Amino acid sequence: PYVFIFLIPAITMKSFAEEKKLGTLELLLTKPITDIEIIAGKFLAAFALVLLALLPTVIYYYSIYQLGNPVGNVDAPGAFGSFLGLALLGACFCSIGIFASSITTNQIIAFILAAFLCFLVYTGFDSLSTLMNEGGQALWLKQFGILYHYESISKGLIDSRDLVYFFSVIGLIMVLAKTVLGSRQWQG
Repeated sequence: PYVFIFLIPAITMKSFAEEKKLGTLELLLTKPITDIEIIAGKFLAAFALVLLALLPTVIYYYSIYQLGNPVGNVDAPGAFGSFLGLALLGACFCSIGIFASSITTNQIIAFILAAFLCFLVYTGFDSLSTLMNEGGQALWLKQFGILYHYESISKGLIDSRDLVYFFSVIGLIMVLAKTVLGSRQWQG
């Protein structure tokens, strides 16, 4: 996950920032597609690249599977949960990167902002919850962060609450990116 905090903002930093800077965003917006389709296309392209980056890790699973004594002595649900958790985490970080890129015209600022937001959403709520003394409020605050849900899935326990959380975060951040992209119509 900590590698993703820097890898995914590097993938998404040019999504909208460079197009705004070069003026090619206007050309893209004249095509007969909606803003959400543009954002979804950029999101899916970044997410496909993240999945492609995860693909070589299947070799490690296969190696451990073959080297086990007896062969196949590996925690398959845990490994599958880890892959699913990393894919969902990558999708969340891709949406954050797209959002950060839609805010600015400078790709370096988009990278720094996306890396900061990814780190904040991943570990920020968990860190804040340690400052609280009361258990119920600390757990409530901890559940807002990605780390809580990622750890649950990476253990192999795939719960619908965690999946709903990830898809809700992705959807919310994509709506924020659409709002930022749509704000061009508000400007005189």
